[in-house]
Amino acid sequence: MNGKGTEDARAPAVPPTLEWKFSQVFGERTAGEEVQEVDIISAIEFDKYGDHLATGDRGGRVVLFERTDVRDHGCRRDLERLDYPISRHPEFRYKTEFQSHEPEFDYLKSLEIEEKINKIRWCQMANGALFLLSTNDKTIKFWKVQEKKVKRISEMNLDPSQAAANGNIASSSTASPGVCLPNGGCSYNHMSNEFSFPPGGFPSLHLPVVVASQETSLVARCRRIYAHAHDYHINSISNNSDGETFISADDLRINLWNLEISNQSFNIVDVKPTNMEDLTEVITSAEFHPTHCNTLAYSSSKGSIRLIDLRQSALCDNHSQLFEEAPGSRSFFTEIIASISDIKFGKDGRHILSRDYMTLKLWDINMDSGPVATFQVHEYLRPKLCDLYESDSIFDKFECCLSGDGLRVATGSYSNLFRVFGCVAGSTEATTLEASKTPMRRQGQNPARPARSLGSLTRTVRRGAESPGIDANGSSYDFTTKLLHLAWHPTENSIACAAANSLYMYYA
Repeated sequence: MNGKGTEDARAPAVPPTLEWKFSQVFGERTAGEEVQEVDIISAIEFDKYGDHLATGDRGGRVVLFERTDVRDHGCRRDLERLDYPISRHPEFRYKTEFQSHEPEFDYLKSLEIEEKINKIRWCQMANGALFLLSTNDKTIKFWKVQEKKVKRISEMNLDPSQAAANGNIASSSTASPGVCLPNGGCSYNHMSNEFSFPPGGFPSLHLPVVVASQETSLVARCRRIYAHAHDYHINSISNNSDGETFISADDLRINLWNLEISNQSFNIVDVKPTNMEDLTEVITSAEFHPTHCNTLAYSSSKGSIRLIDLRQSALCDNHSQLFEEAPGSRSFFTEIIASISDIKFGKDGRHILSRDYMTLKLWDINMDSGPVATFQVHEYLRPKLCDLYESDSIFDKFECCLSGDGLRVATGSYSNLFRVFGCVAGSTEATTLEASKTPMRRQGQNPARPARSLGSLTRTVRRGAESPGIDANGSSYDFTTKLLHLAWHPTENSIACAAANSLYMYYA
């Protein structure tokens, strides 16, 4: 076999374009229904196995959903070990909800602290209980959600004829009758080993009968509160693979916590200058490596990603790797649209996905010269940047996610649309979906095409410059409706996304 044939054999096969189907919707709005601000979803997160899904909203509530379609097929992890793929319609049901955060007021700074949930992260399960972290701008909380057996009361105010049967302690032959007092009370011989009701019982005594029930109730209990460690708004929390620690990041600092210790944290990154007038960038997102407990990455408002190693020093001022791409032509909006709003590690730990206002970028941590792929999301909006700046839409923070197999990436856009791109070399998959019961209806108007080659000097793949169903000036988009939050199931081609107060789920 010649060398070329060997190279072709080793090249990964390009997977077919997925056909997405509607699965479920929770909290669907009716036509013309006004959405309350507190009901808008602000965070979405699958757990490690994809059996549970959590959402947080601007009202400080956390809602949990549970996978139901795997119960008839045995343990979910057993299914994943099978040699053949199982395609089924994923189904979730509402499990429980609880109030995670309340609005507060910082009197020292005269600052109102919103109850809005910024991030949710699942922790390791233990003894059948679910554990998760949730945070608003200032305070992180560690929650335990566990099922408790419910005992119910069948009767109150028993019939006097039943009082003796329900209330007497074991009787004996040496019963001592009580003496009725003028005030209605009774006097008993306390030396007796027995207690008995007077004739007719106590009219005012409430005697509940507790009956054991098979019913269970989910109880959410706050185990720990990690507070007073951030001067600025928390934008990220991330669990470590060691199962013992996590990080929290605000605009200028990243702190390292132990889950068991709530009154102490360690500042591991501090970008605050001595003089705040010298501040040139802020931290926008941070995440631990999925398998290396000593490695984490954080992004900045200048469009760079820094990889740091906790083994190098206690304060990680110096990064071990820097990933950034030099902008082309500069304008007033260059730095604004270059700001990275979200980063995610791939499951393999080798790739990092970043989202800025205009694009998705996929980075290989072994190659810091530039992204290995760039996906155009909002290129059609470039002529409208002035309008977007005036309306503050240019500061919208869109999230991103990767599939568990690393073959695809996804992010949100305006008009409740989100886009899915294939990231394998040679793939032309660029699908635009709408958060509705007919997600693929935009596909028939103007199918996505790969962008023209940018020349032989770049190794990156650039795709999806055109948005299906959108005219040249993007006027058909509704900038008041935006899909900021979405999550990809860890093992299946299933996506959960939030459109205002509605949670939509799709599968392929």
